[in-house]
Amino acid sequence: MGLVASQSFKNVISTYLGFFVGAINTLFLYTEFLSDEYYGMVGYMLSLAYVIMPLMSFGAHNTLIKFYSSFKTRVSLNSFLTLMLFLPFIITIPLSFFSYVCYDTIADFLSKENDIISGYIWHVIVIALALAYFEVFFAWAKVQMQTVFGNFMKEVFHRIGTMVLLFLLHFNVVDVEQFMIGLVCVYVLRMFVMNAYAFSVKLPVITFKKVNGVSSIFKYSFLIIIAGSIATIFLDVDKVMLGAYIKIEEIAYYNVAVFIAAVIAVPQKSMNQILLPLSAKYLNEKDFDALEDLYKKSSLNLFIISGFIFLLIVLNIDQLYYIIPEEFNGGLFVVFIISVGKLYDAILGSNNAILFNSDYYRVVLYLGVALVILMIVLNMVFIPLFGIDGAALATFIAIFVYNSIKLLFVYKKFQIHPFTSNVLRITGLITLSVLLFYFWEFPFHPFVNIALKSALITALYVFVVYRFKFSEDISALIERYLKIK
Repeated sequence: MGLVASQSFKNVISTYLGFFVGAINTLFLYTEFLSDEYYGMVGYMLSLAYVIMPLMSFGAHNTLIKFYSSFKTRVSLNSFLTLMLFLPFIITIPLSFFSYVCYDTIADFLSKENDIISGYIWHVIVIALALAYFEVFFAWAKVQMQTVFGNFMKEVFHRIGTMVLLFLLHFNVVDVEQFMIGLVCVYVLRMFVMNAYAFSVKLPVITFKKVNGVSSIFKYSFLIIIAGSIATIFLDVDKVMLGAYIKIEEIAYYNVAVFIAAVIAVPQKSMNQILLPLSAKYLNEKDFDALEDLYKKSSLNLFIISGFIFLLIVLNIDQLYYIIPEEFNGGLFVVFIISVGKLYDAILGSNNAILFNSDYYRVVLYLGVALVILMIVLNMVFIPLFGIDGAALATFIAIFVYNSIKLLFVYKKFQIHPFTSNVLRITGLITLSVLLFYFWEFPFHPFVNIALKSALITALYVFVVYRFKFSEDISALIERYLKIK
């Protein structure tokens, strides 16, 4: 876990920096500098771009990681990398042409409930293309076991760019239409910077020669378009569907609640950057002992870290909502239910990395399609009944079912699972902490209350985790940074 721990820790730092900047944007700048209607439009625009991004990339970023370590000669590897660079054009060119020809039809369909959507379809398409090639260039760096810079670009760069644009909007340097165009430019610029870094790590040698196993590569790429996008769809399809049922201003309230809960997923996202290439390597080398060890350690470490963040959020959420504008207070249930779902995600550890890089990736496709259909149906039922709470409930049910099936499938096929006795102990610690602290409030300003309660939670949690040695890796980090021993 040395390489995993080192790069994961650096990635966690950059990811939390991104979330800190994002929190300022989401909770304060967007709510003050942009109207609720346009804030909702930004959330809808980015969510729709993320939903179609896997299609734009043609699965090349996942394919590059899965097959990279299977090529042993320089010529075969260069031919494969060349294919990965050009593969997304197979879909982006015809899709862009289709969008141009059918623009009015697409715009009318998406803007039935909210007319504002029709003016930003091309913004969505360009952002989706920039997201797709960013992921390809990031995967290019990942297979060289270089994830830190790419993670910084993925988590921090666009949020700082957005912050700058929001201040420019506030001081009337740009108007709202220029702000929306500026958002597109930020994502395009991020793609080019990642491109430059990836090629500095490994300069491409364009080689148009036959790639061995090309049929398997294309089959995997085609199927992974859907399978690899399941997590993205789970995150964003609810926001897209909300735009068809409720006023777009309410998507802004939902965005704030989901953003708060998404902080729990930061360690998983950070560790996953290195878990993907490592799992692919162990699978290609058939080193199943190393694969199981990675599975268990990643699950335990993620559960400990994500459980701590879960406590900080859930036990402080009432005070946090006193700070932001009152109209956003309706998202308390959304925060809680999505937070529980994110915590379940963390327990899976490297489960996704195993499935996406194994010969069973087709199963992820079938499961994913079935569960996306389930999620869409649940949203159609619950959103009209409960609004944004209904969207959160639909997301939670779909995530719970999907994760449970993936856990069972990996156990059945590989005879490995992520659970140890320490996972049960951490569950007990989290439960006890909720019972101890949820109803305990200090009679001070919300910022002071959050600081005091967080300090108490941190002291208790860190002490118990270290005292009982739940994780060797976490204990080593505590000793290193607290100068223990």
